Amino acid sequence: MADLYQIKDLYLSLPDMTRKPLLGAAPRIDILKGLSFTLPKGEILGIVGGSGSGKSTLGRAMVRLLEPTAGRILFDGQDITHLTEDALRPLRRRFQMIFQDPMSSLNPRHRVGQIIAAPLHLHGFDAVEAKMFDALDHVGLPRHFAARFPHELSGGQRQRVGIARAIALRPDFILADEIVSGLDVSSQAQVLNLLEGLVKELGLTLAFISHDLSVIRRLCSHVLVLYQGEIVENAPTTQVFNAPKAAYTRDLLDAIPLPDPDQIWA
Repeated sequence: MADLYQIKDLYLSLPDMTRKPLLGAAPRIDILKGLSFTLPKGEILGIVGGSGSGKSTLGRAMVRLLEPTAGRILFDGQDITHLTEDALRPLRRRFQMIFQDPMSSLNPRHRVGQIIAAPLHLHGFDAVEAKMFDALDHVGLPRHFAARFPHELSGGQRQRVGIARAIALRPDFILADEIVSGLDVSSQAQVLNLLEGLVKELGLTLAFISHDLSVIRRLCSHVLVLYQGEIVENAPTTQVFNAPKAAYTRDLLDAIPLPDPDQIWA
């Protein structure tokens, strides 16, 4: 299968604001250090690592919310590494992001219908209302929810609104960053099942960032394990869990209890 993403020797550094001098620029700290991997179309990639491993920074670089320091990011064959925002604008529809905390990413003053419709208007779609209702249908929310405000919804329902907003644009790629970490187990299972179904139904490619290895095991077909900004494991999910090669991966598996995922997510 063709690759949607090709990441080649990717480096990214950011200013270390904790050490900023009174005059001059803050020193930079290396976050990503020479990452290389591919992401085939239709795959669900899990990106896992401890705090400070660089997993969220990698995700934001993939959707060009951050610009790499060096290396290349090819999206569907096009080099997007250093494209200007004007040049990126036509591509923004094709890669979308679902955020960890829907209460901070959904405008509390807007109704659900407005929230889902806003990016459709921004990208010049027609029949916006019909596409908004279609997105609600896809994520299993009743159409009358279009008139509700985010605070009137449960955490799982708000996360479904975030998913609806992303899929309304019919993107090729979705980045999901810790999107089930604040949900109870039942809501987590529902969201994971929803994402898995949408990947198949809409032909999506998904990168799923999580610190929860049981979630990664349940959802993802391939896993990247990051440690201090470097890839220490890049393999199919079954191999990572059954025969990890990196000592750090083994430490992660040993440190985090992993109940039977077939029982949890049934």
